[in-house]
Amino acid sequence: MAQEPGRPAMTDLAALKALAQPRRQQILERLTLHGPATSAILARALGLNTGATSYHLRELARYGFVEETGGATPRRERWWRAVPGDRRFPPRSRQSPEMRLLMDELNHQAYAADLDLFEWLQRESDALGDWADAFPYSRGTMRLTRDELAEFFEEYIALLDRYKRPDELTPPGARPVLTRLLAFPAPDAPAPDAPAPDAPAPSHGVSGTTDETDAS
Repeated sequence: MAQEPGRPAMTDLAALKALAQPRRQQILERLTLHGPATSAILARALGLNTGATSYHLRELARYGFVEETGGATPRRERWWRAVPGDRRFPPRSRQSPEMRLLMDELNHQAYAADLDLFEWLQRESDALGDWADAFPYSRGTMRLTRDELAEFFEEYIALLDRYKRPDELTPPGARPVLTRLLAFPAPDAPAPDAPAPDAPAPSHGVSGTTDETDAS
């Protein structure tokens, strides 16, 4: 989850509680990836009943995470879309104990969903056709100060924003592409004669060629 540098941080505990509900996370992710949908469409896709889906949509809308598109059909179905934005959260040192619990839950859900997506990619990559060759992957190590890491993150967000554009400006052949960035301080080296920390051994990407500093 993005932390706060330079932009207003989300501090409303009620909004965070609304966002941390797992079904709402699934609804928001689907609207983000696949565009506007009705509660009935979302219910079928996620295995819910329309009443539950409508309730979750209203709760997400209450805090500005989704909104109605305004494109009512002859049957007066309500279409919903995800509200785009760069959501920021206070750094951990400024979070209350309750907010930390909520942020830990949000992060846990996000990491679990990402693992499921990565496993899907490993299983289904052959079905992606030419896109199976378009899988950049990088694991790296840098020596940075906290300020430099914050600057690095803002440059990454700016790069993402460069490639975000409305549908009418999106070229033919484009498709949704998921991006993830995770950067954190490495574990300290163990003291002499101390047991090594229980951390996974370094490994390399299996798609293309990678090393510890360069992207494939």
